[in-house]
Amino acid sequence: MTASEFTSRLDAQVAFLKEADRLKSILRATPLIDGSRKENSAEHSWHVMLYALVLADQAGPEVRIDRVIRMLLLHDIVEIDAGDHPIHGNVDHAAQEAAEAAAADRLFGLLPDDQRDGFRALWDEFEAAETPDAVFAKAIDRFQSPVTNLAGNGLGWRGYDVTLEKLDARVGRPISRGAPGLWAWLRPKLAAFLGQPG
Repeated sequence: MTASEFTSRLDAQVAFLKEADRLKSILRATPLIDGSRKENSAEHSWHVMLYALVLADQAGPEVRIDRVIRMLLLHDIVEIDAGDHPIHGNVDHAAQEAAEAAAADRLFGLLPDDQRDGFRALWDEFEAAETPDAVFAKAIDRFQSPVTNLAGNGLGWRGYDVTLEKLDARVGRPISRGAPGLWAWLRPKLAAFLGQPG
């Protein structure tokens, strides 16, 4: 690699890293457990990676946790451009997907070609949720928010008309698909919190 190529590569990498700092400013619907403020998307990404590391024993034997953690590191970076869309909000899913794909093009496009292609492939794999790694990553991503909401007395669910039926559909399916033991543990707690039979 020439000095010029080295400088150009590093310039692109640092440009991406500076742009990624903006993720700290994207507020999510979920508040911190103590209720003091809403979490930002960068905090969510860190926390959900920690969930994956700690709960790795809930993954199937074919799941590679290092890849899951990389997916979770990148999965919400598109919120820099596309914003956060609460899982219990009314969302135009086609418009959201288009905005997120355009954000992925722009943000990963800041990187050198090899990293652009590798990071984008991981992001696409997470979104498709077809490989064992992506299925587990999706399960962990869906598991974190209800656990946080239960610990925070449902604060993040206020104003969203959250029901057990909606939780079954929106978080139960992906969690039970990728980490059935986590859903078996979580669902009775959600039913008890919502005052419904488990």
